[in-house]
Amino acid sequence: MSAMQARRTMLAAQGFGGEGPTREPGRQRIESTIRRIAPLQIDSVNVFARSHYLPLFSRLGAYDPGALDALAFGPRRRFTEYWAHEAALIPIEDWPLWGWKMAALRAKDHRAGEWATENVAMLDWLRASLAASGPVLASAIEHESNERRGPWWGWSDVKVGLEHLFRWGEVAIAGRTRFERRYGLVDQVLPAEVLGSPVPRAEAIRELVRRSAVAIGVGTVADLADVHRLRSDDTKRAVLDLEAEGELVPVRVDGWRQRAWRHRDARAGRPIRAGALLSPFDPVAWDRDRALRHFGFHYRIEIYTPAPKRVFGYYSLPILLDEALVGRMDLKADRATRTLLVQSAWREASPAGAAA
Repeated sequence: MSAMQARRTMLAAQGFGGEGPTREPGRQRIESTIRRIAPLQIDSVNVFARSHYLPLFSRLGAYDPGALDALAFGPRRRFTEYWAHEAALIPIEDWPLWGWKMAALRAKDHRAGEWATENVAMLDWLRASLAASGPVLASAIEHESNERRGPWWGWSDVKVGLEHLFRWGEVAIAGRTRFERRYGLVDQVLPAEVLGSPVPRAEAIRELVRRSAVAIGVGTVADLADVHRLRSDDTKRAVLDLEAEGELVPVRVDGWRQRAWRHRDARAGRPIRAGALLSPFDPVAWDRDRALRHFGFHYRIEIYTPAPKRVFGYYSLPILLDEALVGRMDLKADRATRTLLVQSAWREASPAGAAA
């Protein structure tokens, strides 16, 4: 494949260059887009909008964020949260695919000296409290340890304990209130049919790698591993299995040092026509090495960089124009005046994929 074909394949797989934005995309199209992005990352930064709203806007144009909220956090939601990349939305029926990771995190967190081993009584109390109360915000739990402290972003022991139970799959997220998670025992939150036996580890990883290939169209082992933050050795085994079955097709991409694989249904198609701002957590941009290979775009989010050392700004967003990342823009919402501020805007000197 040429570099251009690989770039088009990835953008087409990610939902660009198809129908294009519509004035009022319905709930069904919003849901299918979330499933296509796979997974939709959540982040707490709210400089001008929560990051999980942006990938849909980039692909669909103006839509009702309330429809996404209903799908993700409402009583009839179709998605739930888990650590499927970082914190991300996944289809509810995918919960069993993550049982192996839940078990691995439980084993890791119960090693000597870890927080969980020192706070067994707190964890038991939280289980009993949720069983009695049902889903609840961490801040609403009355306990002497529910005060901000400790190394985890100033979380209280109550919050840390709930997050451990969530990591292990004992607790699920029942929704959000002012973006604060509501925690409930899994049988209070998720349907019984997804709470049976988890999918065996090798089978689950194989399926996740297959979905990664569908989501990005073409990629290296590292690319495919990054989508769901899998180990490279596990990913390589799954890739070889999928290649043997004909689902993945090995390819060489011009300019790529690493071997790559294309999903058998992925197509480079026609030239991509698109214009969008991308979230720093958009799948097109979140893998910095892949963005560099596809677009020649060196991207680092500078939230954690001291202000005097920032180059492009606190929260710069890549600008996608057709098949190229042509620049970046640092945006901020001045909510008091209902104004969107452009803190800075930058143009790439010679973006890969730009029209001549």
